[in-house]
Amino acid sequence: MMFLLEDIAVDVLRRLIENHCSYIFILGLATYPALFRILQWSLLHFGQMEVLYAVYVSARLVSSLQAIMASTVGYIISTSCKHIIDDQHWLTSAYTQFAVPYFIYDIYAMFLCHWHKYRVKGHESGSAGTRTLRTVIRTYLRKEFLMVVHHLFMVLVCFPMSVLWRQGKGDFFLGCMLMAELSTPFVCLGKVLILYKQQHTLLHKVNGLVMLITFFCCRILLFPYMYWVYGQYAGMPLYRVPFSIPAEYNLGSAILMAPQIYWFGLICRGAFRVFRARGAASKEQVLRNGHRPENQALD
Repeated sequence: MMFLLEDIAVDVLRRLIENHCSYIFILGLATYPALFRILQWSLLHFGQMEVLYAVYVSARLVSSLQAIMASTVGYIISTSCKHIIDDQHWLTSAYTQFAVPYFIYDIYAMFLCHWHKYRVKGHESGSAGTRTLRTVIRTYLRKEFLMVVHHLFMVLVCFPMSVLWRQGKGDFFLGCMLMAELSTPFVCLGKVLILYKQQHTLLHKVNGLVMLITFFCCRILLFPYMYWVYGQYAGMPLYRVPFSIPAEYNLGSAILMAPQIYWFGLICRGAFRVFRARGAASKEQVLRNGHRPENQALD
């Protein structure tokens, strides 16, 4: 097993070097942390933000910028590939190499946000209740376990598959997958608004609605759409597509789609809580306005 993994790793590195993609990969490794630090420094010095806010907003800005780049590249690739199997676009290989380091960086950026939240809450102060780094890492992994697994899956499974087994086929579908990032800027804005306790604002409600729509279309409907497109290409109805393609494609789609459904459920639950709280507040206001004495019922 170890020899097989070593052979795969060597083969991946060899192909990267042969295709001169290692330079793009290294550029990605340097770009995301550097951009994060530049934004953090700017927000601290020019925006006069506290450290937690600077770290959190910087991380969300980098995620949003990466998402905008990815969805733009994905649109260019998918609209340029007229033949969904054989057509190729140079951006497919180049941007894949550049984007993969983002997932490595984002694991670290999420941990920084988690770390600074604990510092603000005062968990690190005092000799008696001091949280060790190991404890913070454990709580971070417990809270963000699914996201970390998703990121590692993208780096350790999807990336090697793209390099080794795709053989230049299916650039159209990879472009579609990149467009899934279209919802990310709205997710990031929602998190920043929650950090600033702006859940009551119109901006938060509008952003939440747009986030629901884009997330559902770009991350849930994306998979049936790709199956439908392949069905049109192969001349078969949608329901027959899963039975006519290799099982590993169905497995990969299921693994990628499952966390998206879970996160969409969390988004829907959060939206329901916001509007339920709004309705409860409106009802409470009506009751309060209907009272004559303080504890008297409505007329």
